[in-house]
This record gives sequence, C-alpha cells and structure tokens, in this order.
Amino acid sequence: MYTRSYYDACVYYKKLPGGEYIYLLLYVDDMLAFKSRFTIDKLKKDLFFKFEIKDLSEMKKMLSMEIERHRKGDNVSLTQKGYLKKIFQKFNINDTKSVSTPLAPHFKLKVTMSPTVEEREYMTHVLYTSVVGSLMYAMVCIRPDL
Repeated sequence: MYTRSYYDACVYYKKLPGGEYIYLLLYVDDMLAFKSRFTIDKLKKDLFFKFEIKDLSEMKKMLSMEIERHRKGDNVSLTQKGYLKKIFQKFNINDTKSVSTPLAPHFKLKVTMSPTVEEREYMTHVLYTSVVGSLMYAMVCIRPDL
C-alpha cells in the first residue's frame, strides 16, 4: 500500500522491508518510480498486471524538468535550466544576476530605487504577467528560491 505525501499530492511512497523506500511521482498519465532496479521491475510487473501501461525506460525530462542521475553518489537532481533559458530568451532577459534569495526579508524598498525613465519605457514592452506566470511555474515545481 502506498501513502500519499503530505507535501505533494502527486508523490506516493512505500516503506520496503529493510527500511528503504520506493517513491512514485504521478502526473496525469505519467509516472516516475525511484528505487533499486529490482524493486522497480517488480513494481512494473504489478502495474502491467492491473493496467495497460507503456514502459518508456529511463526518463530524462518530465514537465520541463531535466532529470540527472548521479550513479556514484546514488542520487538524482531535478533542474529546469532549459525551461528557464527559454523563458529568458523569449522575454529578452539576458543580463540577470544569480542570487541565493532574490529579496531578503529585512530588505527595505526606497523611493530612490524606483526605475529610471528609460527603465520604465523598457518595462512597457515586457509582457509582465507572462513573465511572472512563467517564472511562477518554475517556482512552484522545483525552484522555490525564484
């Protein structure tokens, strides 16, 4: 029996004998499973028995997230570098600077920080809601620091 994650309704997990876990990530009709090859093969057989499924082998990308496997360290990384690069190109955001937290809680905005006339003119040509919506998608998926 799998348990739904408290943190994400699309993630299910099951504790296996020996204390290890298997994780299922579900989205509409796509599923990812994380655990040892043997355990995943058994899961696939169980699913084939109950459902009509197609095994697409190791996944490299899902929902615009790149999946990187680090076999030596036995871990997995999710990134959205490609998606963010497309957003930056689409909205001509080329000179961005990376920061660990975009705006610290103690940061105080001042009138002197207001945009210049040239910056205001430039911003009239930026599709603000599209930029914010695109970045929020990345933020909600795996980049809460955006």
